[in-house]
Amino acid sequence: MMSFGGLIVRSIEHADPWQINLYRSLAMASAIFIIMMVRYRGQIVRSVHGAGKSGIAGGLMLAVAGVGYLQSITHTTVANTLFILSAIPFFTAALARIFIKERLQRATLITMCVASVGILMMLGEGMGLGSWYGNVMALVTALSFASYAVIVRRKQSTDMLPAVLLSAVLIAIVSTIVRFDALDISLHDLWLCILWGGLLAGLSNWMFVTAMRYLAAAEITLFMLLEFALGPIWVWWFVNEVPSNWTLIGGSLVLASVAMRAMTTLADQTLYKPRQKT
Repeated sequence: MMSFGGLIVRSIEHADPWQINLYRSLAMASAIFIIMMVRYRGQIVRSVHGAGKSGIAGGLMLAVAGVGYLQSITHTTVANTLFILSAIPFFTAALARIFIKERLQRATLITMCVASVGILMMLGEGMGLGSWYGNVMALVTALSFASYAVIVRRKQSTDMLPAVLLSAVLIAIVSTIVRFDALDISLHDLWLCILWGGLLAGLSNWMFVTAMRYLAAAEITLFMLLEFALGPIWVWWFVNEVPSNWTLIGGSLVLASVAMRAMTTLADQTLYKPRQKT
């Protein structure tokens, strides 16, 4: 779902990064609030309180990642941004090992390395120095999201949706302060921001929080590499931005490695699942 972000950015007509962040985050906050209303009904305040300090820390990290991503991709090359972001699973694995003593299976480490080779193949042709500010923002984004993933994993028994809601509110506040003199955007761009934040980002963040209860922190961020592999495909199909052969080969390698890891995990769970007594 998140892989459609690049297509939406390509389709934006006039809105700048801060305006996109503002309306995308408002739509995401609305979507998360609706999900929480359906899930908790009259217990929303209790769920927010239950997230505690970890929810605040996770919300801050996710907000920094959200702002940093658009700042990076608009101040350096797309290749530089995605190259640095592809290190998120490795940052997550390192932080999870340090702070929550979470070990990874050898198969997961191998998958991460193979997928990273695919990412390098995709980005090799477009790598350049770019802007130091954009590169730093990409690094900040990667570290912030990795920290968020570890926080959510550490609190796997607690619903961390309030952290997603907090991040959206913080991004909206910061974006409003920065662009308070120019908040108007076209209806076309507004609808795209609503689609991105309300549907794609809102639902995918909910799924991310849910999945974190069952997968290791680095394993769940490994699936983020699919965003980099599928993103060029959607742009190719819908706006005829033809990817290079290396992009197609590298993307196929990422898709194949993640798919194989997912299938082997499912096979292991099926094989070793204890039989129910009848």
